[in-house]
Amino acid sequence: MSLAMKKLLASAALVLALAGCARDGQIGEGGVYVTRSGCPQVAIPAATGDITLFDPAGSSDARAIDVVATITNVRSTCTDEGGNVVSTATFDVVATRRDSGAARQVVLPFFAVAVQGGTNIIAKKVAAVALNFPAGSQRAQTNSQATARVSRAAVSLPADIQRELTRPRKAGDADAAVDPLADPRIRQAVASATFEHLVGFQLTGEQLRYNATR
Repeated sequence: MSLAMKKLLASAALVLALAGCARDGQIGEGGVYVTRSGCPQVAIPAATGDITLFDPAGSSDARAIDVVATITNVRSTCTDEGGNVVSTATFDVVATRRDSGAARQVVLPFFAVAVQGGTNIIAKKVAAVALNFPAGSQRAQTNSQATARVSRAAVSLPADIQRELTRPRKAGDADAAVDPLADPRIRQAVASATFEHLVGFQLTGEQLRYNATR
């Protein structure tokens, strides 16, 4: 995977909420309670949710745009499967073409990756989605899905870290106003147990540059 793609994946990392209990967002005697889920966050990395095909190939002139496709309506489900947390991302792909002539099929590659701590890619799969343009139509749409499996142990915080994050704090205590994540040890443990499930088009270097600079 290119350095540019790794940087994009890193930028897609989502901020993880602190470990807590079921009283999500409520202010209690011991602080604000926020639920931490072991399910991976599902997202599209920046600049990978669109793809543009040109005719002739290699051109980047607006008049040469042949097909434009977008990944949208990303949804996710998360289940337990043995010792794994299984994340399934479903999404739609919508596309338009320049010429509404004969029926045409366009096959586009996409990737699905599991990322640990925002930067460490632990699994990647490349698949393809087929868009079928009816004769006389400029628009096509289809849907697809991708699955990622992450060890339940990997998404679980160590017991001592959980205790520190959920320890009641009282007004007046020396550390009452200190964010537990300010502690590098706790911050690293939370990052290591945080996973993202990312999907996007498998772009060439030229396509990635086009998306990033257009």
